[in-house]
Amino acid sequence: MFKKLSFILFIALMSGGLWAQEPAGERPQRTPEEEALTQTTRLVRELGIHDSVRIDTIYRMHLKYAKYRQKGLSRAENMERMQAIYDELKRLLTKEEFERFMNHPAEQPRRPRGANTLMRQRQAPPTAPQSADQQ
Repeated sequence: MFKKLSFILFIALMSGGLWAQEPAGERPQRTPEEEALTQTTRLVRELGIHDSVRIDTIYRMHLKYAKYRQKGLSRAENMERMQAIYDELKRLLTKEEFERFMNHPAEQPRRPRGANTLMRQRQAPPTAPQSADQQ
């Protein structure tokens, strides 16, 4: 009897925990203000901008395009939005800052040490050494 009750209690607690979790794959939507602040902070940190007037101008630009993005754009409209952002950043940043911005590597998830070596070994098929007859 005790085993049955403890099993039922265990199942009830586990199923309650599943219902309490958010659905997988759905992220909470950020407000345009949060999105603009995140983008501005990242850009300022990467480029080392310290001028508060320029930081405020970049934030307002990011906010404008974040609000525009919330409208549910098509792929072509989104590409135009991105091009407009690049054009405006080219105007707001110095030539050196814009070059650093454009050449900055995309953020990639961290891999454990040695993972790149393992990936290269998997991708490159082993080649047999050529003998003097084959050359």
